[in-house]
Parts: sequence; structure tokens; C-alpha cells
Amino acid sequence: MLRIFLACLLFSFGATHVSAQLSPQTDDLQTLLQSHQGAVAKASRKTIDPVLEALIDSKLPQVQEFLENWRGKEVWMRKADKLFFYAKTDDKKTYRLIDVDDGTIVGEATKKEIKQLKPNSGVRAVIAAALVRFQLSDPNPDRRSEALTAIERDPDASQLAALRGAIDDEPDADILARKIELERLLTARFDPDNTARVTAINALSGDTSVKTRAALNPILATKPMLASDLPTTANIAADLIAGQDGFSVDQAFDMLVAAGDSPEIPNAATRKEALIANITNGAVAGVPVADLGTQQARDDTYVLLAKTGAVPVWTPGVTKASIVAEHDFVSVYDEPSKAVTDAARASLETINSKVAKNQMFDLALDGLSLASIYFLAAIGLAITFGVMGVINMAHGEFIMMGAYTGYVIQQIIPDYTISILVALPVAFAFTFAAGVVLERLVIRWLYNRPLETLLATFGVSIALQQIAKNIFGTQARPLTSPAWLDGAWVMNDVVSISYIRIAIFVLALIFLGLLLLILNHTRLGLEMRAVTQNPRMAASMGIRPDRVNMLTFGLGSGIAGIAGVAIGLYAKVTSELGADYIVQSFMTVVVGGVGNIWGALLGATMIGSLQKGIEWLNPSNTLAAQTYMIIFIIIFIQFRPRGIIALKGRAAEN
Repeated sequence: MLRIFLACLLFSFGATHVSAQLSPQTDDLQTLLQSHQGAVAKASRKTIDPVLEALIDSKLPQVQEFLENWRGKEVWMRKADKLFFYAKTDDKKTYRLIDVDDGTIVGEATKKEIKQLKPNSGVRAVIAAALVRFQLSDPNPDRRSEALTAIERDPDASQLAALRGAIDDEPDADILARKIELERLLTARFDPDNTARVTAINALSGDTSVKTRAALNPILATKPMLASDLPTTANIAADLIAGQDGFSVDQAFDMLVAAGDSPEIPNAATRKEALIANITNGAVAGVPVADLGTQQARDDTYVLLAKTGAVPVWTPGVTKASIVAEHDFVSVYDEPSKAVTDAARASLETINSKVAKNQMFDLALDGLSLASIYFLAAIGLAITFGVMGVINMAHGEFIMMGAYTGYVIQQIIPDYTISILVALPVAFAFTFAAGVVLERLVIRWLYNRPLETLLATFGVSIALQQIAKNIFGTQARPLTSPAWLDGAWVMNDVVSISYIRIAIFVLALIFLGLLLLILNHTRLGLEMRAVTQNPRMAASMGIRPDRVNMLTFGLGSGIAGIAGVAIGLYAKVTSELGADYIVQSFMTVVVGGVGNIWGALLGATMIGSLQKGIEWLNPSNTLAAQTYMIIFIIIFIQFRPRGIIALKGRAAEN
């Protein structure tokens, strides 16, 4: 009995040992990898799925790191015992072997003793998809965000289940919103349940984001097909007519040839080569070669030759268009479900309608932004031109001087916020003084002589440009905006506006308010309005028109300097900066009405909106926008020669 008991005990131990070999323990990663040693060492698209399933099901914490290293070709196998390690080397001769379970160094090996695992691109893609499951639940929110970005960049049906499983436990509200949105997009494209897809697609109908449109557009992808070759399950989008809607006659004919429904049409050169190849005893199909001197004769002979079967059949006068016209073609969705394509088409129509409205709003914002820039550039000119009747061609150079003043201040004060706040009053003071000097030395001697004033100020503008080049050189100088003006206010994927342009818009509103305050509630404003209306009467009341003209010209020049600082924040600061805005400034003043602040505002709005509208219609040619705009203004002043708001007084009389 004892012998029998010992035999049974030995048998039981052997059976247990065999069972352990067949089903190794998976409490460590190395043991699990050894159970799939061959598939890991020589991974392929056909063999990797069971390995990945086993690794993921094990829920070992080391799996994520192993997959990342495996994808990155950082896993090595020791040839002697087939064990897997990570390896590090300093000289590419001796490698430190790192345990895949605890990350400790467990030995060294030479390059000959180990083999690097190099999965191909297909295997790495599968590993990357498996990694998403871990990354979506990673404790680090940055890793979870990166995983979502990776899915957005390359969405795949295999990611849907992992994404759904990572939603309920997401603690971060922003990441949770991204996961829900992405799950809806993947459901719309990849869910096997068409009802779920339709529900997801309908929920996307109000979303104008690029991601939504990118998810829905592939659902409506189509391909042309012969109506006679349609399978019974085909989801037909529309009938096709060759030569219309991007479906060419050549494309239709090639489809017929590929389907065997039509032979190729040999051209004249091909037919001639066929005749030459079939010359027998000086004749082709019984027709002497000497009789083949005309195209008609060659064509008739080719038809005879085709009847013998020596060459492809060809019928004279038959064209691709005539052959294609005898067949029906349709556009067929790649998506087989009609319910899904109907929902996607309806959602995209709603989205496109909203996108169009948002584009119009974005265009209006662009026009308003450009109008605020033109208003700042032109408001000083509106004052000097309206009050003094002076055509100041150097006004653009005062804008340039203001921009360079801002640049110099930034070289002195490195803090961009403080430097801009300092540059605004300094630029005003500097260009105000320059304007007073110009008025005292040049303008005051040329009143009521517009042609001479134009020529004189044009010469001054050239001189100021050259002085700027001599001081600052021809290279553009940076006028850097503060960090809080970087970026843009993004309302959605269609509508956005930069913070710099918002700041310029606010600055324009501030100056509009300040100028209205000065003109309506200060002594200088009262005197300016009096001189504008009737300079002789103003002089008889004790107002000095000469002094008012000087201060007015200085004020207009100072405002141009402030405009230069604002414009320099987003435009290149060069000696030609002002020249880019002088034409628009004069157009703004002429259209709005000289000497009127509200007229300048309306003129700037009209010019800015018109320019942006023309650029939107013809985005490839900005020069055309300028040309069309000038033509429009020429037509406009034929009907409103005094502008939108006509001025009364001296300027109107002149």
C-alpha cells in the first residue's frame, strides 16, 4: 500500500508540474511573455492580437511600459534563454540588461548575445492602438490628453471600445468633454449599430467644428459606377452625367473599357501602325498600299482589316462621348446604410448653413477690425484736412514716426506692457511737435494753395522716409506686443479675431470718445469748430485762426503717431509703413466727409468692409481688392461728392 501511495504522490506531482508548464503563472510580465515567446520575438499582424489580448487582460502595471518600449524598438531578447529585457549601452558593445518587471539591472551582454526586436510599421500601429487603452486612463492628465489628440489625428474603429470605457471614471471636466465629443465622432463613423450611428450623427448637426465635418464627410464619400454593374445592396447617391459635376467623359469611357462593355478607340496614329504591321505582298486586306494615300482610304482599309480579326474593331465616326451616352452611370456611397448617409447629409447641410453664417460674421469682424485701423490712420488727416483744407501727403510718415518711436521706447524699456503704455503718449508728443514744426515752416505759407501744399508735403514725406532709412536702416524693426496680446479670441473653428486687433479696435473707440470730448467740450474744440465754419467771423470774435491751425495740425499729427504705435504691433515697421496707409486714409476722409469725426468713422467702416468683402470674393489677388475699391469710390463720389456726411463752412466751400 505504501508503494501505491508513493506512486500516486509522484504521479500527482508530475501532473501538477506539467500543468504548470502548460499554464504558466502570470503574476509577472516575463512569465507571461515567455508563454508567447515566439509571437513576441517574431511579431506580425497575424500573430500579435493574442499577445496583446493576454497582456491587456493580465492588468499588470508593467504592461504599458513594455508596450511603449516594444513599439519604440527598445526590447531585446537574450539568445541563450529567450528572455526579454530592456537594454542600455554607452559604447554599443556592452549592454546593461534591465528587467521588464522591476526595472533593475540584472546583468550585461554583448551585442552578439542579444537580439533587438524590431516590429514593422504595421505591428507598431497595432501596438499604438493597444496603448491607447492605457493612456486614456493614465493618472497623468497630460498623457490622457495626448492619447485623445492621437485618436483625433488618426481615428480608428478599434479605439471606440477603449474610449467608451474611459469616460465614466474621468475626473477632469475638460478631458471628459473631449472624451464625450470624440466618442460621439467615433460612434458616428465606426459603430457597428447603424441606429447608434444615426443618433450620434443627429447629435452632431449643431457642431460647426472642423473635427465634426472631418468625421461626417467620409460617410458621404462616393464613387462612380456603371448602373448595369450595381450590386443589389448599393446605396445610390445620385445619377451621373459624363462631362458634368467633375465626372469626365474620359473617366466614364475608361470605366466602360475596364468593365469590358466597350473596346478601346484607336486613334489615327494607332490605326496607321496597325495597317503597316499587316502589309502582306504590298497590300493590306487586299488593298494595295499605293491606294492608301488619303485618311479616308486608310480608315476604310482598317475597317476591312478589323473584319478579319487582325486588329480591334473600330467604327468610323464613333467617339468616346457617343459611346458613353449609351450607358447609365450613378454615384454610389461607400457607406452601405442609407439611413446613415441620409442622417449625415442632413447634418452636414445644417452645419454648412451655420458655417456660412459664421463665415459672414467672421468677415464682418475682419472688416470692423480693418475699419478701426483705417479710422486711427485717417482721423488725424480728417481733422487737418477738414479744418485747414490742407492736403498733407506726409501724414503717412507721421504714422511711420509713431511706429519707430514705439520701437525706440522698447529698446529702452524691455517690459513690453510698460513700453507700449509709455510709447503712446511719447509718440503723440513727438509727432505733435513734428506736426507743429511742419505747419510753422511749410504749411502756413501755403494756405489756400492746395497744389503747392500737396507738392511740398509730398517732398517732406520723401525726406522723412530717407531720414528714417538713414537712422534705422532698410530692415524691418520689430515692435513687439505684450504677452497678453498674443493669440486670438477663438469663438469656434470658423470665427476668431486676434487680441491685437481687438486692442486696436478698443483704442479706436477710446480716441473717438476723446476727440468728441475735445471738439464738443473744450475751448480748443470750440475754436476749431468756429474756424471750420467761418474763419473770418471767428477772427472777429477774438479767435486766432493761425494758432488754431497750428494746434489742429499738431493734434492731427499726434493722433497719427499713436496710430503708428498701434499699427506697428502687427505690421512691419519700415520707412515705407506710412505709404501703405496714406491712400486708404485719404479714401476714408473723402468717402466719410472731410472734417467730420463721424464721417471718418463711417468712411473707415465702408472702406474696411468693402476691402475685406472683395478679398473674400477674390482671395488670390489682394491687388484686385485695392483696384475694385478705388473704382467703387470713384463711382461713389459721383453721387456723394462731399462724402457720407457733408461738411458746412470753409471746407465745404473749398
